[in-house]
Amino acid sequence: MKTSKFEIDMCNGSIMDKLISFSLPLMLSSILQLMFNAVDIIVVGRFDSSQALAAVGSTTALINIFTNLFIGISLGANVLAARYFAAGRDKEMSEAVHTAITLALISGIIMAFVGAAASRLALDLMDTPADVIDQSVTYMRIYFMGMPFFMLYNYGAAVLRAVGDTKRPLLFLAIAGVANVVLDLLLVIVIPLGVAGVAIGTVSSQFVSCILVLWCLHRSEGSYQLRFSKLTIKWIYLKRIFQVGIPAGIQSTVINFSNALLQSSVNSFGSTAMAGYTAANNVLGFLYVSVNAVTQACMSFTSQNYSVGKQKRMDRVLLDCMILSAGVSAVLGVGAYVFGSQVLGIYTSDASVIECGLEILSITTVPYFLCGIMDLIPGALRGMGHSAVPMVLSVIGTVGTRIVWIYGFFPHHRSLFFLFISYPGSWIATILMQAVCFYFVRKKCIQQLKTVNG
Repeated sequence: MKTSKFEIDMCNGSIMDKLISFSLPLMLSSILQLMFNAVDIIVVGRFDSSQALAAVGSTTALINIFTNLFIGISLGANVLAARYFAAGRDKEMSEAVHTAITLALISGIIMAFVGAAASRLALDLMDTPADVIDQSVTYMRIYFMGMPFFMLYNYGAAVLRAVGDTKRPLLFLAIAGVANVVLDLLLVIVIPLGVAGVAIGTVSSQFVSCILVLWCLHRSEGSYQLRFSKLTIKWIYLKRIFQVGIPAGIQSTVINFSNALLQSSVNSFGSTAMAGYTAANNVLGFLYVSVNAVTQACMSFTSQNYSVGKQKRMDRVLLDCMILSAGVSAVLGVGAYVFGSQVLGIYTSDASVIECGLEILSITTVPYFLCGIMDLIPGALRGMGHSAVPMVLSVIGTVGTRIVWIYGFFPHHRSLFFLFISYPGSWIATILMQAVCFYFVRKKCIQQLKTVNG
């Protein structure tokens, strides 16, 4: 099954070291990808103004709402490719890859036009303050012009992750990240374009990472080799990608909608609180992508082992992923809490902005291991091909809890600290529901595997 030094045999041998080998490059890749936005925030925060910082930060939740449906669908491509690869079904693997890449291109073009057209309306609906909205619109419109590159990279990287290759996407993002930093500094300090400059830098860096991942797939020798002449949509594979990917995308989109509602609550405190939330939310973003890398590993490992009927190994994968996720989130979460002032100081030198950011970090960082566990269970379920029910439970647990908190309790206790108690509260509620769901789905899957294996 393993044909390249970049691939990982997920179905045989020890598990924890392979999980680390898979997760660590993916973790670093996700951090680098997040750095695209972080560099934008740091550069405008340090070399432009607090209004520019707030303008860039206020777009994050909206951008995620627009993009996460299609990024979630890429998880379906990952699960499907992992199954075909583990089972040695080369023809199906090739056709699934070409369908996924074509889907990425089409969805990226759609996102570019929809996002650019709807930017001002969406920002108005979020009550974005008048002193930052024009800059926010400028940033979003330019950012969305890079959506085809963004989608092609993410779907291409999903195919590589399906075979265990997380090292080359890391290299590609490192190259793109350097380009992003250079362009941001050039287009803000040397050529003072402000938020437009950092948006142009981000889009350009996404183009670089896109070209590199497509080149990698084109040069590959295995069943996932990309041939541009074969790009097409095969409906049988699109349907299977959607079965796993659409519920995952809806879940992510709806959760980010709840974050947009929370952003609106933060906006009511003014631009200083918005800037503090922007910086704190970026720190939380680094925590999220770190634990999410373990979730991605759990999904890929589970999918491959499910395709070859190794139920006990699937259980061990989930247990080891929980240990790994809890360890990573504990170290990073406590570190972000202890060194909060210094970390936030990277984004801005404004003491009042740092104070607002610290208020948010004080309630969200230390219990962040709960978020990792909350995401792991749906990751394992998606690896087994079950995505709809965990999506519903995540929406009820996460979004429902936050909406009740924002509209039921927050108006009577208006502070950033009290507002963000909704984070750990929603994580706990979702874990409890997902655990019950996992018990019954796992029982059903074991029966199916026994039937298939005779």
